[in-house]
Amino acid sequence: MNDKTPPEVPVKDYAGGWITEKQGTDAPPFLKFAFPIIGLGSVAYIVIYMNGEIAHGERGPLVQALNRSTVGNDAFMYAVAVLALIFVVIVVSFAFRKPHGE
Repeated sequence: MNDKTPPEVPVKDYAGGWITEKQGTDAPPFLKFAFPIIGLGSVAYIVIYMNGEIAHGERGPLVQALNRSTVGNDAFMYAVAVLALIFVVIVVSFAFRKPHGE
């Protein structure tokens, strides 16, 4: 039997105690790998469907007719995709960084 009690780890609370965090803990590995997968999927969705689903068999001609009658701005959508990609890189770099001790 071990009569020694583990040392107390300081607990930080946010939002009035609704969220707590033990100092020095790290994010679970599945979350670390979920962030880039979800983020890159979102960026790909923005780029692939920026003009709508134009290759669809039934809706494609309607979407193409709508795109001809309205003016889209592909440069703006690419800029949004680049900003989303920058956000993904920042989040992933933050997730894979070592936990900080305060």
